Amino acid sequence: MSHSQSPGGDGALQRPADRLAAHLFEVVNQPIDESLLLRALTHRSYAYENGGLPNNERLEFLGDSVLGLVVTDSLFGDHPDLAEGHLARLRAAVVNMRALAQVARTISLGDYIFLGRGEESTGGRDKASILADTMEAVIAAVYLSGGLRAATVFVHYLLDPLMESSASLGAGLDWKTSLQELTASASLGSPEYRVTEEGPDHKKSFHAESRVGSELLGSGSGSSKKEAEQMAAAVAWTELSRRARTVLASPVEPLRADSEQDA
Repeated sequence: MSHSQSPGGDGALQRPADRLAAHLFEVVNQPIDESLLLRALTHRSYAYENGGLPNNERLEFLGDSVLGLVVTDSLFGDHPDLAEGHLARLRAAVVNMRALAQVARTISLGDYIFLGRGEESTGGRDKASILADTMEAVIAAVYLSGGLRAATVFVHYLLDPLMESSASLGAGLDWKTSLQELTASASLGSPEYRVTEEGPDHKKSFHAESRVGSELLGSGSGSSKKEAEQMAAAVAWTELSRRARTVLASPVEPLRADSEQDA
């Protein structure tokens, strides 16, 4: 693959795109066109600084539609009893910038993006908007290389865990709202969040803790206060739900009659 490899934000070399191509092949069992993948990874800042190379914005446009189709088709088939409004909210909980950025991080997508010097120096590799847009462009590259079948496999690989967990959320379809509903139903009181931040203004990171009563139930980090709190709420919601399932699954010991106890 062409495009020179540039230093990453931490001084390490940017990962070569052919490593990502190999990973995509393992997932979809279909070779990905190299020129399409390079274009999908080319941010406009890099394209501008290198003589007007093709960037990923057109692929992002296509990938957004492919992503929406695959997710909508899956939710429609998996939840035949949900009304249109609830399906729309469920889709929005999956197809949004924060969710796409999070799944992009699971495959270290930021390490592969070609960025201009300005974006590189201001933490662009972990910027949610850049990660989400590039994720959509990569989905488009998979679609154009292997058709809808390959794109469907790839989207499910990325988003199935999120679709499954989102389907368990309450009407608000976000983790903080769902944790609030869960603690209220169990009379545990309202969750409280403690947030700390570190790093320079242009590259801050946030860490949140979610407490219910005096107990720390979840923690999470993100590039914004909202993202960190949502991650902490997700961990807390998962832990409380696990405890509830454990209690429900535990066998109930039959009460012994007084005569048996006295025997």
